Amino acid sequence: MFYYTYVLLIVFIAAVAIGGYESTLRLVRYIELSIRYEIVKVQMWFIKRKLEKELGIPPRDWSDFNGRN
Repeated sequence: MFYYTYVLLIVFIAAVAIGGYESTLRLVRYIELSIRYEIVKVQMWFIKRKLEKELGIPPRDWSDFNGRN
């Protein structure tokens, strides 16, 4: 467990040394926002399922969805 902390600290220090403090903080903020966005998308999916059940709408089949419709 402690090894992960040291590795993370070394990576952070290297990022600051290479890219500067401001750029590193922007990168960390971007990663944080990306993670939060994924969490919100999962929450929206559960809300969508609940709403479909309450309204009696048949759930959509996503197995043939390729993302370009």
